[in-house]
Amino acid sequence: MPRTLRSRLPRRRRALTGTLLASAVSVCLLAASAPPAALGLGDRLYPTLGNPGYDVTSYDLSLTYSGDNSKPLRAVTTIDARTTRDLDRINLDFTHGTVDSVQVDGLPADFVGAGEDLVVTPRIPLPEQSWVRVTVHHTSDPVSEKGRDGGWVRTADGLAMANQADAAHLVFPCNDHPSDKAMYTFHITAPEGYTAVANGLPAGVTRTGGSATWTYRTRHPMATELAQVSIGRSAVRRRTGPHGLPVRDVVPAADAKALEPWLARTPGQIAWMESKVGPYPFETYGLLMASATTGFELETQTLSLFEKELFTDPAWPQWYVESVMVHELSHQWFGDSVSPRSWSDLWLNEGHATWYEALYADETAHKSMDARMKAAYGASDGWRAAGGPPALPKPPKAGQKVGIFRANVYDGAALVLYALRQEIGKDAFERVERAWVHDHRDSTAATADFEHLASTVAGRDLSAFFQAWLYGEKTPPMPGHPDWKQAPPPAADKAGRTVKAATSARPAGAGAARG
Repeated sequence: MPRTLRSRLPRRRRALTGTLLASAVSVCLLAASAPPAALGLGDRLYPTLGNPGYDVTSYDLSLTYSGDNSKPLRAVTTIDARTTRDLDRINLDFTHGTVDSVQVDGLPADFVGAGEDLVVTPRIPLPEQSWVRVTVHHTSDPVSEKGRDGGWVRTADGLAMANQADAAHLVFPCNDHPSDKAMYTFHITAPEGYTAVANGLPAGVTRTGGSATWTYRTRHPMATELAQVSIGRSAVRRRTGPHGLPVRDVVPAADAKALEPWLARTPGQIAWMESKVGPYPFETYGLLMASATTGFELETQTLSLFEKELFTDPAWPQWYVESVMVHELSHQWFGDSVSPRSWSDLWLNEGHATWYEALYADETAHKSMDARMKAAYGASDGWRAAGGPPALPKPPKAGQKVGIFRANVYDGAALVLYALRQEIGKDAFERVERAWVHDHRDSTAATADFEHLASTVAGRDLSAFFQAWLYGEKTPPMPGHPDWKQAPPPAADKAGRTVKAATSARPAGAGAARG
């Protein structure tokens, strides 16, 4: 507990219990008379995610794994937060688990489920700008509900997490929106023979009675969607990256030797990214290679999640695998350190990660960036029709695994960055990129912030450029390439199935293999 929190809680409790004004009592009674209801921050794409009235400063997650990945984990989640208005109830995002008890500032609190919210009623109402600690004793179920992906991923030897975009609250109670970043501490207890890992740096392990408890702490704030806990029969491989950066990789123990050549590439990739945008933003990095079929890779903060098969299936060319590694690595700057303020800002994450994926393939494997962007340009109108313009993506459809992660926010958004570089020049574009990750490090940022920065660096108003490229139903003409045209819609075979045309330098069908 931070020293300020420890010192303020008793004083606030004494003041409130002794001197509540009659008017405050009447307001609280009126508010309490309304039935508990699910709330949300009103995000355009996920309106029920997140909750108003408080700002989380830290999470402390204690998870106990039995050794059977089909059984719920016992868990305790402790949330430290600061209220931003008077609260007589606290809404947390949480579902797919059983809540046993809740305490607010050490006192038992009433709780009830409402939609996918856990609604907590403390014994003492919470005034604006006060510190509060909420402790929830609960279970965390690793078996997915039918038609609902995300949260825990069951691997061949244990568990991992994949919370993007709206699934962290399937694992633990939280304020499940990227605009509310916080510090994390993890305590993971598992039977001997298992290795537990999580975001951040290790802070010790204790062994008692045939089990071990592993502790990890982050040194930088993190969005809930980026939390990672892996439990398995794993080997941990350590190496040193640029400037002494500790690099920690986690792989199935039986495959450690075979996977080592891939792992050895990471320090050089970090150095390459630093040459483009500046210093790596976190305390450590590494790859978590899971024996699981997910259909994607994921940029969980400091420890990116990959399917092991990406590295063992000979169908994937080496240059492509390396470019996917760089895609997830670049997310540590774009999406993790600088997080989206709303999910409509997703293009800033995925467009940049796709940009550096393509640039790496161009510079190291001679896979032409220009050719890839020309192909993307030809397909762009179709992507906009299917998924919306890059900064105005269509809402996810219920039960659709791809959600908002469509081509319009990957290569479609990278195409916007290519157009920006064409518009303002390579030198100005690179200054924008470095300033973006420097100015917004450990924070959140929105599309309007990027537009403002680019206009400032370019020395002219780029609002018309961004309006057309980010929000237009049709793709504008490409600066410097008046000959680039939209490609005709994909043909269909005799059975009526769409024939997928090759639209980039990536192997056919590779679009889903990135987070």
